Amino acid sequence: MNRIRHVNLEEQAYDCLYSRYMIPFYPFPFPSSALHCSSISLMNTLSTFLLFLFSLSLACAATPCDFPAIFNFGDSNSDTGGLSAAFGQAGPPAGESFFHGPAGRYCDGRLVIDFIAYNNASELTSSNAAESFGLPYLSAFLDSVGSNFSHGANFATAGSTIRPQNTTLHQSGFSPISLNVQFYEFNDFKHRSKLVRKKGGVFKRLLPKARVFSRALYTFDIGQNDLTAGYFLNMTTDEVKAYIPDVLGQFKTYVKVAENIHHLGGRSFWIHNTGPVGCLAYVLDRVPVEPGQIDKAGCADPFNQVAKYFNLKLNETVVQLRKELPSAALTYVDVYSVKYELFTQARKHGFVNPLRSCCGHGGKHNYDLHVGCGAKIKVRGKEILVGKPCKDPSVAVVWDGVHYTQAANKWIFDQIVSGAYSDPPISLKEACHRH
Repeated sequence: MNRIRHVNLEEQAYDCLYSRYMIPFYPFPFPSSALHCSSISLMNTLSTFLLFLFSLSLACAATPCDFPAIFNFGDSNSDTGGLSAAFGQAGPPAGESFFHGPAGRYCDGRLVIDFIAYNNASELTSSNAAESFGLPYLSAFLDSVGSNFSHGANFATAGSTIRPQNTTLHQSGFSPISLNVQFYEFNDFKHRSKLVRKKGGVFKRLLPKARVFSRALYTFDIGQNDLTAGYFLNMTTDEVKAYIPDVLGQFKTYVKVAENIHHLGGRSFWIHNTGPVGCLAYVLDRVPVEPGQIDKAGCADPFNQVAKYFNLKLNETVVQLRKELPSAALTYVDVYSVKYELFTQARKHGFVNPLRSCCGHGGKHNYDLHVGCGAKIKVRGKEILVGKPCKDPSVAVVWDGVHYTQAANKWIFDQIVSGAYSDPPISLKEACHRH
């Protein structure tokens, strides 16, 4: 037992000195002369050395992480312009609440990943102002116009899944840039950044230094589309649940095996689970359920139960990854509970009509698959905007029937940043610490 504890202390000291501060620390053997020392002298030396390691590990645990960059993988919940760059910009009124125009996000403003990266003390509350990293918003890897990748890159695209889909974006709405493709992009980005930075000049300023990759935070927010993909193919709830282990098996593979993120240097992982899809209009209006399957909040319980099953298995996967990757710090974040509270206690938190889309047209929830947010129709040869935004997006939970508003994203960030919904229960600024 003591031997295990000693090794853990040594590993923690090494992590602190090297992984975070890039100072090499070499565990040293006792010199041969020590063999001739008295047992008391040797024990004193050992005690002093272990006390040093223990003190160092405590100091590291109390020190906030200093992430110089963020690399994000995911779907539309964290896409800052990937799909827009590849398949056409998310048009107005997207972005109106903050960017005053389209900014590649399927939202009226910023996403949770934007709040994670950016620190603006005038906007963030005093309790979380120090928890963001003061980094610029993440540029999408696929967006070549005006991008700066020195502080990280975003590989997420709207419609992405963990498991590749045998369909096209036009046919299904799901992105061809599934998680495995995002990893290929990251792999290429890491290797080419090293080569291109050598050219100097603007290339050196716009690409990350080699040491950034091992010190960066790697964030994940993906899985929602893997669940809805099955429902949209008319699968039953049992059939969707049946393929979840395969989906998470692929997630684990991408994080762990050769040519993956861990192999390429990633050590700090912040992993969001998936939200209550049964509360979103695009699922409620497209996949019918029995009246008895609607909960008190108006959400479709069968879909939320599948999401909770996915999250249970995702958490188990993260626990297993901790055992298999002892040098990595993996934090599982329960965004499901946070988002569901927005639907069940909306008024308490300053929101109204949580199931209703702020931007859209028609239907019970102001959502129509064929006439979406920003949609126009022709009347007597004249285009008329019918997919209009609501008057006050700051009190709406859902933006367009699929995605959350900036106000909701900000509220979600405020809840998760402290570590109250994390396993282990550590804050965002402590995500480099192994537990």
